[in-house]
Amino acid sequence: MVLLVDEMLERAWTLKQNLIDFVLDAEGELAVALEAYAAARSTGERYDIAQQNQVIDSFTVEGKVGDKTPIDLFVESQPDLTHNDHSLLESWRHRSFTGLFEITQLFPDRFELMNWLTAKHYIVKPNSPNLLAEMSRFKLGEILRARIAPLTDDWWILSSSPILMGKLGKPKLAVAIGNFKQNHKHNLYSDAPELLEQAWQSVEHYHEDFTEFFGTEELTLSGYHLNKQLAQFQEFITKKRLADIGMDESKSLADLVEDAGVDPEEVKAAAIAASGADVKAVEVMLDSPSSKMVMPKVELPDRFKKAEQVTALSHPRWGQTFLSTYAQFTEMLAAEDFSTVPGYEKLVRNYLEDPAINAGIWQRLAKVNPAKLEQILQTVLQRTNFQLDRDLDALLQEFKKPLEPELPEIASVPVHLHNLFQEALGEVNKSKSKPQEKKKSSKGFKS
Repeated sequence: MVLLVDEMLERAWTLKQNLIDFVLDAEGELAVALEAYAAARSTGERYDIAQQNQVIDSFTVEGKVGDKTPIDLFVESQPDLTHNDHSLLESWRHRSFTGLFEITQLFPDRFELMNWLTAKHYIVKPNSPNLLAEMSRFKLGEILRARIAPLTDDWWILSSSPILMGKLGKPKLAVAIGNFKQNHKHNLYSDAPELLEQAWQSVEHYHEDFTEFFGTEELTLSGYHLNKQLAQFQEFITKKRLADIGMDESKSLADLVEDAGVDPEEVKAAAIAASGADVKAVEVMLDSPSSKMVMPKVELPDRFKKAEQVTALSHPRWGQTFLSTYAQFTEMLAAEDFSTVPGYEKLVRNYLEDPAINAGIWQRLAKVNPAKLEQILQTVLQRTNFQLDRDLDALLQEFKKPLEPELPEIASVPVHLHNLFQEALGEVNKSKSKPQEKKKSSKGFKS
């Protein structure tokens, strides 16, 4: 018999509470796993109750105790669970996710949310009196960080209390998305695996283009010259992408519209997707028959522009990394006596402690001169028994470096996110141009 929605809501709430209580009351391996899970996701800020609840709730699905999840252990401990209970738990395991949502519609007993990361919409019902009362203060357009879980194929529930962020202008929304992207990388496109696949493919394509243009995956130049080379590289990519979609880059957009006999909006969308140009830039091209298809200027981060040496590293999974000390590190590996290299210990510790220097960089360095790198780490860490082939992975994990790549910054993003960031940047720049309104800018979602 198909349960009524209200009955399903009540059962879902009870089941969820029992699952959470099971995790919180646990001892031994499960308790240790929860503590490790929470520590790995700590941002250094003090958690409030809602944040703690979201971490615990996420752990029930994403946590691991050996080769099992907390849900597996819960099911094993509850022999009286019904078929519907099993189905509900299984759907939570595979489909629940954390997202940054905008409230797009409000109803007395439910609301519609849009996941800003994927632009997908969901009808969500509060599954407890407390959440229903909490929902009464929600307003259209407000942003929530929440975890939602399926109730049926069409209905969803709040898996735990949401974190209400209020109404956000475009600059603050871009910052919120940037923070979410940084702190919830594994949840970026949880409800859109096709977008995640495309993003990873874009990283591979970027690496292929990089090696085709530069003839290598590792390039060291002065900051000034590398910046100029990257601008030429970006133009190279643009021409390839436009050719891939059958567009003649030698013509203006206005000419392309006339030749193709298509809606200008379609050409505009294609140009944005192919080149990364923002909407306003594309509209200028459409209005100017003499304009060519152009790419936005690509520059090194400011801290590298005046550097004597900058190394650009490209990898099909780890993405692109810029380092001003990579050549110095490889020179240390080549030195007959590394201890004569000034500041060698500080350099090594920086490579271990800097989150921007990922495990992929260390894996690359290990191939340059493994015996010498092993000696250096033995000395710097004062671990005479350290063996590179045996202990490097554990060392990287000790310094909180994931052994598998997370989606790199160089990955493509959905057009709606790119446009949001461009518009947010425009508003920030406009605000900065007003002398009486000096404000500190924040980093948003990097496109």
